[in-house]
Amino acid sequence: MTGRIDALLALLERGQDSALLRFSLGTEYAAMQDHDRAIDHLRQAVALDPVYSAAWKALGRELGAAGRDDEARTAYRIGIEVAEKKGDRQAAKEMTVFLKRLDRKKP
Repeated sequence: MTGRIDALLALLERGQDSALLRFSLGTEYAAMQDHDRAIDHLRQAVALDPVYSAAWKALGRELGAAGRDDEARTAYRIGIEVAEKKGDRQAAKEMTVFLKRLDRKKP
C-alpha cells in the first residue's frame, strides 16, 4: 500500500495538487488506519472542491473513526447539504445514516 501512497505523494510534490489527489491520499491513509493523515488530506480535498460529496463523506467517516464525533457531525451535515444541492441522493442518504448513527452514540 505504501507504493500507492508514495506515487500519490510524488504527484503532490510535483505540484499536481487537486481534490481528487487529496481524496485518494486520504482514502489510502484511511485504509491504513492512519486517521490523522487521512483527515488532513480529506480536509484539503474539500477545501479545494467544497462540493465533493465523496470527500465530505470520507472526512466524516475518518473524523468519527478518530473519536472526533462533533467534527464528524459537522462534516456530515455539510456533506449532506452539498450532496442534496448537487442531486447526489445516494451520498446524502448514506451520510444521513452515518449522522444518525453518531447521534445515537451521544450520551
